[in-house]
Amino acid sequence: MSRVMAENNVLPFNDPAPFYTRSMELEARPRTTSNAIGVSPTLGQLLKRVGDVRKEATGDETPVHQVLVDVEEPRSLPFVLNFNNLTYSVKVRRKMKLPGFLRHRSHHNGLGAATAADPVAGESLFSRSKTLLNDVSGEARDGEILAVLGASGSGKSTLIDALANRIAKGSLKGTVNLNGEVLESRMLKVISAYVMQDDLLFPMLTVEETLMFSAEFRLPRTLSKSKKKARVQALIDQLGLRNAAKTIIGDEGHRGVSGGERRRVSIGIDIIHDPILLFLDEPTSGLDSTSAFMVVKVLQRIAQSGSIVIMSVHQPSYRILGLLDRLIFLSRGQTVYSGPPTGLPSFFAEFGHPIPENENRTEFALDLIRELEGSPGGTKSLVEFNKSWQSKKHTTPEPDRHGLSLKEAISASISRGKLVSGATNDASPTSMVPTFANPFWIEMAVLSKRSVKNSHRQPELFGIRLGAVMVTGFILATMFWRLDNSPKGVQERLGFFAFAMSTTFYTCADALPVFLQERYIFMRETAYNAYRRSSYVLAHSLVALPPLIFLSLGFAALTFWAVGLHGGLSGFLFYLLIIFASFWAGSSFVTFLSGVVPHVMLGYTIVVAILAYFLLFSGFFITRDRIPPYWIWFHYMSLVKYPFEGVLRNEFDDPIKCFVRGVQIFDGTPLGVVPDSMKVKLLGTLSETLGMRITSSSCVTTGPDILVQQGVTQLTKWNCLIITVAWGFLFRILFYLSLLIGSKNKRR
Repeated sequence: MSRVMAENNVLPFNDPAPFYTRSMELEARPRTTSNAIGVSPTLGQLLKRVGDVRKEATGDETPVHQVLVDVEEPRSLPFVLNFNNLTYSVKVRRKMKLPGFLRHRSHHNGLGAATAADPVAGESLFSRSKTLLNDVSGEARDGEILAVLGASGSGKSTLIDALANRIAKGSLKGTVNLNGEVLESRMLKVISAYVMQDDLLFPMLTVEETLMFSAEFRLPRTLSKSKKKARVQALIDQLGLRNAAKTIIGDEGHRGVSGGERRRVSIGIDIIHDPILLFLDEPTSGLDSTSAFMVVKVLQRIAQSGSIVIMSVHQPSYRILGLLDRLIFLSRGQTVYSGPPTGLPSFFAEFGHPIPENENRTEFALDLIRELEGSPGGTKSLVEFNKSWQSKKHTTPEPDRHGLSLKEAISASISRGKLVSGATNDASPTSMVPTFANPFWIEMAVLSKRSVKNSHRQPELFGIRLGAVMVTGFILATMFWRLDNSPKGVQERLGFFAFAMSTTFYTCADALPVFLQERYIFMRETAYNAYRRSSYVLAHSLVALPPLIFLSLGFAALTFWAVGLHGGLSGFLFYLLIIFASFWAGSSFVTFLSGVVPHVMLGYTIVVAILAYFLLFSGFFITRDRIPPYWIWFHYMSLVKYPFEGVLRNEFDDPIKCFVRGVQIFDGTPLGVVPDSMKVKLLGTLSETLGMRITSSSCVTTGPDILVQQGVTQLTKWNCLIITVAWGFLFRILFYLSLLIGSKNKRR
């Protein structure tokens, strides 16, 4: 028996009523346990019944996302997450000041000098173990919200990380089971989601686009495009984001959605595949009371659709407390209360601290806990009382699993409409839980599309880079205008090439903040296998190519003919290629740094310093033959060396081209100021002395001679081009390895 309601009249855009009208039935009904009939249908059920709705309502033009379904389903199989005796400790190092007589004695014994173990005279470093979780136990059921409460530093986020398998093996003691079975890491990533405290999103994508890209990542390609769109629209309604669906996320420079809407979008990204387990780290932090309530109301709907919702919260309001089903209060890593919110009055009354009638129960509990923490005995008495109270009041029966294993229960849940990314209800467990929902080429296509769309709406980012390159090119073109082939012209050419090649690397540093922003989004999305790291690196590389081509073409066209470089069309084409290779290597180098540096300022410092060293050892300031042996290795590691030598080869590799004729050999010497007639006589005398005929028109120095003087004798220009491109690929590989190693998202 089913009842279908359709909204025929769409409310105005600015009317917030849809969020509340769609939740009226849920608010009016009594809360049910996980063993009762499901209150809120899964999004999968909604999609399954779209066709039936259209058949029943002939001529109805109602969009898919406006159909509300209330279905009586057979009794669902419950999911229960049990965690027992969780203990987690870390080593901390602290400074300890030695007493005066010990400092005096250690000084006379020669032990007072600062060392790695004793950085300041009179101080000592020692490490001790700090327990973040101490024998924490509890359970969470589907259809309910479990909230972890406590003061800052109480262990809330640590407990969430422990349950979400974000603590490295061997560091965490205790057990975490789902329906009595230990969860494999691979399966946990597929059936769960983790919402971080920071709302890291692409600023120029709309709410609808953000969720749609998430659907393309997390939902299998076997699901049609129309069904993915319908799922996104249903999720937008579930999150109460209909009025903001076409609004961009926004950032400091672009106005977008509100803080509460942004938080709900972050939640939506991670629940697009309708996970069985949902972990959230303080989802209400930084929000006003109304936005926080709306976020938790959304979480209640998600729980009622058949998910286990576990979140940490600092201090919930009275209205939010009414939406929570189970609470765990932590104090310095220990459980001081575990149970429903309704049990708080009797618990603290029996403890001897009854809650006043008109006081918020959670505020009273947190204030009492802080007061006890400041007392000599701490919260030990409350911890012991909680243990005895739990043993008397609570006996948790084992969930009825109908004899099914965990994988079979998950498969049954999928059959009911819970959409797990890439999952099927086949008999084979391995086919039921793939590591990724889509093949890598689809991931690459979606990642590229998203990056291009976000960048296209921020033309100022590329405009700044293009402007910097073109302004630099214009200055160089006018500064080195039409260089001649005199000895001074040769030196000026060398200076132009050195500055031009280093400029291509320095301008790539402008993209560092963008890369860092994307890295944090990448870490959040790959934590639960939204896509492969290799797909991200390849897509990132492909998207970077078109802007580099435009930058290279603009710089090369602006400077090549203006400066008067040689080689004609073929020379220009190689000049264009070597500039593109330089941009490619520089962009790859900056991308690699974005994968290892923690913040922008440190990244800029490292980029500027290393590129300065690359220029110093490129062979321009001091030739290869004159570099000391202990520094020669850095010369070969210099990114500027290879494009610099490449353009020198392109310019001076012609043996017919003459750059110093006759009396020009005296230029740049004390004899350069004497009259030309005197130079001719000196040249004749020099010819007689050397036994060779040298006239004022004789070619003394050709292009290859200049290459020998500069120590450019080992590589051809094509070798230099290939090596420069190879450097770019090497840094992309290193970028991949940095993401592979540095994005484990686990505590040690």
